[in-house]
Amino acid sequence: MIRPVIRAVTFDAAGTLIAPREPVGATYARIAAAHGIAADAATTAAAFRRAFAAAPPLAFPDAAPSDLARHERRWWRAVVADTLGPAAAAEPSFDACFDALFAHYASAAAWTLFADVPPTLRALRDRGLRIGIVSNFDGRLPGILDGLGVGADAVVWSTRAGAAKPARAIFALAASTLGVPLAELCHVGDDLVADVRGAEAAGAQAIHLDRTGARPESPTTLVALSDRLR
Repeated sequence: MIRPVIRAVTFDAAGTLIAPREPVGATYARIAAAHGIAADAATTAAAFRRAFAAAPPLAFPDAAPSDLARHERRWWRAVVADTLGPAAAAEPSFDACFDALFAHYASAAAWTLFADVPPTLRALRDRGLRIGIVSNFDGRLPGILDGLGVGADAVVWSTRAGAAKPARAIFALAASTLGVPLAELCHVGDDLVADVRGAEAAGAQAIHLDRTGARPESPTTLVALSDRLR
């Protein structure tokens, strides 16, 4: 079976194009300590992974656009409370701690761009491909990407789409925004379920990027997968 020609490539954001500049557990512990809340970096990192995995999808399909920011903050406040624990969440300083964490991750300075991203995006643009970002993120994402110099023809995040990966709707919105059919879009991401299976179930093509090197069949850098985007 001949695959349709790829006309657009979308990328996941965190873990694929960008990563926190400081380990999440260290950031949480440092900012918590500044607000009088004790937290161990390693324990907090593990608690964050559990809280994030257990949280509902970061999407509010019935919310009015004017209410999205409030829903986003409420969603993240619950994740932070679960991460730091009920005793921390009961502290009078918890709201200020959460505000500081939320503001921290809104800044491009809190994130770093993987070194292979700029040359890969330039090479794909030189081939005439349209570039998009599809991420389970919130309204802070465009500012972060702009601050890191990541240019894209479309940036679609889950709260904007009203659907989170692996839902078809978020990929469909990206394809529509990029002006290509889903079959001619290839999505690249580090999550096998949300990125690869989600995109394929939506009717798009997909490539798994495994920066950990745990899956020998998956490329570990964006440069290594460029030949597959043809």
